[in-house]
Amino acid sequence: MGSYRLTLSVAVLVLVAGCADRSAPAGEAPAGERSTVQRVNDGDTLTLSGGDKVRLLQIDAPELLDDCYGRAAHAALKQLVGAGSNVTLVRDLGLDGEDRYGRLLRYVFAGGVNVNVALVRRGAASPYFFRKQRGRYARMLLAAVEAARGARAGYWGSCPRAELNTELGSVTGRRR
Repeated sequence: MGSYRLTLSVAVLVLVAGCADRSAPAGEAPAGERSTVQRVNDGDTLTLSGGDKVRLLQIDAPELLDDCYGRAAHAALKQLVGAGSNVTLVRDLGLDGEDRYGRLLRYVFAGGVNVNVALVRRGAASPYFFRKQRGRYARMLLAAVEAARGARAGYWGSCPRAELNTELGSVTGRRR
């Protein structure tokens, strides 16, 4: 029994270590561009004080007006980084830097919190791996969505037709 517990403990530590962000000390954002949020457009898009738009990388939130939980996802992002919030934008060099609409694709950090992961953990967004490409926080995003689903957090408890599809993003069903 003792070796089973030891093996289980080691497996948990390996899993947690694999999900950790080794690029910055706990409570700090990795190196990136600092900016201020002017507006929260929807559940996964921000407008910065300089006018640039940022699409949160590797996640997808329900559409604001059409999807189940769209307004709540918008509110969740506002709670994390509302207008006037100082943020650090981190590019993933292994992924596209902009989308086809000219929006910057970035991980967003506020107060040392990875906002992309926090939204998924709250059930306000899902991991979205465009062209099946997984970035530097993919494991953290997948662990966060499993925790949210298990706890029925956010749309996992509110939207009966919610499903996980990392190639499509948030699939919550139409608004009721």
